[in-house]
Amino acid sequence: MTEEINTALLAELKRLADAVHRLAGPAPAVNDWNAADCFVWAPVRQHLQPVKKPNRVALKLIRGVDHVRDILHENTVRFAEGYAANNVLLWGARGMGKSSLVKAVHEDVRRESGVALKLVEVHREDIASLPNLLDLLKDTPYRVIVFCDDLSFDHDDTAYKSLKAALDGGVEGRPDNVLFYATSNRRHLLPRHMMENEQSTAINPSEAVEEKVSLSDRFGLWLGFHKCSQEDYLGMVDGYADYFKLGLARDTLHAEALEWATTRGARSGRVAWQYIQDLAGRMRVHIDRV
Repeated sequence: MTEEINTALLAELKRLADAVHRLAGPAPAVNDWNAADCFVWAPVRQHLQPVKKPNRVALKLIRGVDHVRDILHENTVRFAEGYAANNVLLWGARGMGKSSLVKAVHEDVRRESGVALKLVEVHREDIASLPNLLDLLKDTPYRVIVFCDDLSFDHDDTAYKSLKAALDGGVEGRPDNVLFYATSNRRHLLPRHMMENEQSTAINPSEAVEEKVSLSDRFGLWLGFHKCSQEDYLGMVDGYADYFKLGLARDTLHAEALEWATTRGARSGRVAWQYIQDLAGRMRVHIDRV
């Protein structure tokens, strides 16, 4: 009888221990900065997931945005060298290379400077965990660009307050070894109807609008991306075709590229890249972004 009681007690203790373990959640991961130069933030385990082969193109292949490219590059160089630099919001037309430019500039500056510059991507839905990420990053010996692609906020979304504090608010402020780059189709990150709703229900409407607009003000640099001209679009196509050695006559290349853009109703860097992928596939040529 005693043996049966002991067995039952052990089983119950094991059940309780398993329940406590589930409530505690997964243990924090051990982060290895030497595993890669690019990482993705996984907040549940406080883990920086290494990205062995980042999805990016060479900086010289990004055309039609020369002015903003040079500004972003210079800002990143200063940061890598330990000098003052600004958080950057890249906003504007879809498919014009905003996120591609961030990743390409990071790789170019990292190679040129010889500094172990790291890039950590934070998914839009994980913005609220930014304070935890910054707490982890502040004690690292590396300079880190925290990157959020396609950043925007919807009605009743309060995660933007975490972003405001992470950019330069709070008692501690942003760590000196961290810079924040974000891309968005919106200049002010929040939809107009959200600001108008806040304005109509607030005791002081102007203060409600200021609260929303002040998020974008936390970015020292606003870099605008606009729809490209036909000349810029064909320049992108030519650059890709030359880089990947796609031996198609220039007149035929341009005619096909323009037809491709017409069927998609837009000209952009993304459309140019999609056409090049199609062309390379038809020509049975292997292409790699970097």
